[in-house]
This record gives sequence, C-alpha cells and structure tokens, in this order.
Amino acid sequence: MVAFEALQDFIPLYPLYQLLFADHGLSAAQISTLFVIWSTTGFVLEVPSGAWADTYSRRKLLVLGALISGLGYAAWITLPSFAGFALGFVLWGTSSALISGTFEAFVYDELVARDRAGRYASLLGRARSASFLANLAATALATPLFALGGYTLAGVFSVLSCLVQAVVALTLPEAPAAEAAADDGSESTGAAFASYLAMLRSGVTEVLTGRTVRRAAGLVAVLMGFMAFDEYFPLLAREAGAATGVIPLLIAGTVAAQAIGGALAGAAYKLPQATFAIGLGVTAVLIAWGSLSRSAWGFVPIAIGYGVMQLVIVVSEARLQDSITGPARATITSVSGFFSEVFAIAVFAGFALGSLWFSMAILVAALTVPVLLTAFVVPLALPAPVDSVSAEAREA
Repeated sequence: MVAFEALQDFIPLYPLYQLLFADHGLSAAQISTLFVIWSTTGFVLEVPSGAWADTYSRRKLLVLGALISGLGYAAWITLPSFAGFALGFVLWGTSSALISGTFEAFVYDELVARDRAGRYASLLGRARSASFLANLAATALATPLFALGGYTLAGVFSVLSCLVQAVVALTLPEAPAAEAAADDGSESTGAAFASYLAMLRSGVTEVLTGRTVRRAAGLVAVLMGFMAFDEYFPLLAREAGAATGVIPLLIAGTVAAQAIGGALAGAAYKLPQATFAIGLGVTAVLIAWGSLSRSAWGFVPIAIGYGVMQLVIVVSEARLQDSITGPARATITSVSGFFSEVFAIAVFAGFALGSLWFSMAILVAALTVPVLLTAFVVPLALPAPVDSVSAEAREA
C-alpha cells in the first residue's frame, strides 16, 4: 500500500510541467485554465467514482487509475499544445477521481479486517511521507533528466512509473468491502446499478445528516483545496529569478517538508484541536512571508509552512475516516474530494483572473488569507481522537 502511494508521486514531470506549458507559449491565464479543466474533471467524477469503489473491486479501480494517469502524461509529451495539455489533464483528473477515495477506503477496510483500525493515522502518514519522498526523488531526478533529454525524457520516466504502479496495485490484498462487491459479478446490470445508487445515496445521506462527518469532510475538503498552492510554486520560483534547472531543487524543499509532516501525523493524531488550529495559522504566515520575499530563500519558510499543513491534513483525513459509521466509506471520502475540487477550481480561477493585474508573489500571499481564516474553524470542525469519542457522539 505504501509502495502504491509512493509510485503515484514518482513523476519527474511534476516539478516541470508548469514550465513545459510556459515554454510552449501558454500564458499564466491559460495555465490556470488548464488547472480548472483538471479540477472540473475531478469535480464531475469524484463522487460517482467513490460510489463505484463501494460497489466494485477497489483494487481494479486502482489499477485502472494508474494506467489512465500514464496516458495523461504521454499526451503531454506527444501533443505539446493547449489541446494536448488539456487532454492530459482530463485523463489525470479521471485517474485522481478513481484513486482518491478508493485508496483511503481500501486501506481503512483492510486494517479493520485485521483489527488494526487504530493504526490508520500512522499508516496513512507513512504512505503520504513515502509519496513525498518519491516525489522528492523524482524532483531531484528531474534536473538531470531535463539536461539529458528535456521534457520528453522526464515524461517517459513518468509514464513508466505509472505502469509500475499498476503492477503494484495488482499485488494488493482485496479489502473486504471491495472483495464482496467483486464476487457479485453474476448480478444483472439493473441490480448492479441499483446497488450503486443505494451506496451513493447512503454515503451522501451520512454526510448530510451526520454532524461530525459533515464537519470533518468539509474541513478535509478545504484543506486539500489549499494544496493548489504548489501548482504555482515553479512559476513563483521563476518570477524570483531562479533558473529552470534550479527550480526542481527549490520545489524539493517543499516536498521534503511535506514528507516530514506526514511522518509526524501518527504521533500527533491525539493532540487537541487547538494545536492544529495554531499550526494552520503559522502555515499562513510562513507561506505569505516566503512568497512576498521574492527570492529563492523565501522557499525556506514556504517549505516549513507546507510541512505543517500536511501534518494537519493527514490528521484530519484520519479523523474523518474514524468518524464514518456507514458502509459507503469511499463515497463519503469522495464527497470530501468533490468539494476540495470545487475549492481548487475557485483558486485556479482566481489565479487566472488575478494574473492579469498582480504578480505571482502577491497571488500566492493572497491565498494565505483563507488559510488563516480556516484556522479559526479547526477547533469546531476537526473531530476528537476516536478513542475519546463515545459511539453516540460519533453518530451525532
């Protein structure tokens, strides 16, 4: 499971693709439009794919998601135009929708089957850290790959990573919920669709009627939406005067900080809500300070802030999973992912419009304002650790 998550981010194109777009003549507004296309795809498919994961084999969906993402990166390097980049983002958005809620539910149900649900926060933290370390390795690899073969060679390595990820997914044990669904392949198409609709309704109903789940899902959605920050870090670095070959190294610092933050999430899981509120407030200050410094050194506070944010995100995701009581775990997780895409679209649209008048440094700093405001909501929205919550409170 950790290997699957790690391979998802071992993509040498990650620190380069914004620069790929810019070097093929796209403006900041056009690049933001591509990001909107990306998020809109996830927006449309997120919840339906979550319900699919609750009624079908989650392992097969993970395999499919890995293969589709590989096709997306292939489109970027074979069709280097706005249309080709848009196609790649549609495929990447589809892959993300298939994998996001599916992976979390897959891991949680597997732990429940082994009577180890209490390890979810630590395991998720390790998986996230492994993905960031893989991202860090891919980021470091991006510089020599770019020097040897430009964007094409980095893209080839990215596609190969997706193929290996698909193979790893085939080796994963099938979580009980998905296994049961997979074994029911003899049912008619109508019955299967009815089961799908019932699961979709069950998940949405739990989000709407369960106060704890609703607040937790909303918090995770907003926090994940803030991850739109990193889509603009390469452009921020270029604006600060960094050379293309150096930019991946600056991005590597933010990735390393996220890996550390994810690794600490298990130990931090039981800390009080106020601690995470303070951490999110510090994150806003650090990222604003770094972006407004207009220098490469500004990526030091940006990295620290991003690491703290990652810790808060992983703990919030773990407490969301602990608060879910119904069978539609992937659906509920995808509902949260759906609203994170809504928020991300707003961010991308804001950057696209704002880029007509403001610098990238100002726009990144402006995004820290909602981060700071969210810090005040954390004590109310973040559920308490599962062992300190009564069954009645969790179902409230």
